[in-house]
Amino acid sequence: MTTTCVNFHSLTLKLDTKNPKQYHYTSKPTFKSPIFASVGGSGRRLIESGTIQSIPPKDAAVLLGSKGSALLLDVRPEWERAKAYVPGSLHVPLFIQDMDNSVITLLKKWVHFGYIGLWTGQKFTAINPEFVSQVQGVVPDKNVMLLVACGEGLRSVMAVSKLYEAGYRNLGWLAGGFNRARDGDFPVEGAEKLQYATIGGASYYFLKLLILLQAEGSSS
Repeated sequence: MTTTCVNFHSLTLKLDTKNPKQYHYTSKPTFKSPIFASVGGSGRRLIESGTIQSIPPKDAAVLLGSKGSALLLDVRPEWERAKAYVPGSLHVPLFIQDMDNSVITLLKKWVHFGYIGLWTGQKFTAINPEFVSQVQGVVPDKNVMLLVACGEGLRSVMAVSKLYEAGYRNLGWLAGGFNRARDGDFPVEGAEKLQYATIGGASYYFLKLLILLQAEGSSS
């Protein structure tokens, strides 16, 4: 009888008891970027120490493709997931749209739109206060193999930290997020490519122009 036994700590995939196959992941995050350095301090340390495994997109597909092995947890906000997502993945957003309309928050939203929102299309967000409890609702077994992913790998660093504190011990982090995925790494549903789902606003049209120019250059 075929059995599946996968654990992020041993990174061993046993297709059956007589024919174990080892997958060795050599990719290690350095977090040298100033953005990474300022986000998810405890999560960053957990990943750097190997307590939480860093899994590249191409290797994540192997784990997710093994029946009964890992679950993929997408922590992107709803508007990013609506563009493209991996079918069968779980979705609990770490950040949600900030609906507060107090004077101070409205000022923050105005500054955000001028400096970030207009270019990236990102909405003004607040951390989801129910994130951990919502994950516990869809993944009550804290020993299950859970691969956490977002667009660029920043929000998922924060997410794995929160989940580790909540008692989840078999966690993986999708290194670099979906933005580092290549065509064919994951099955995808949605109108966009998975690696472009984070892009919005003026930068989205700039990207489309670059793709069009690249296609024109290739055909000429």
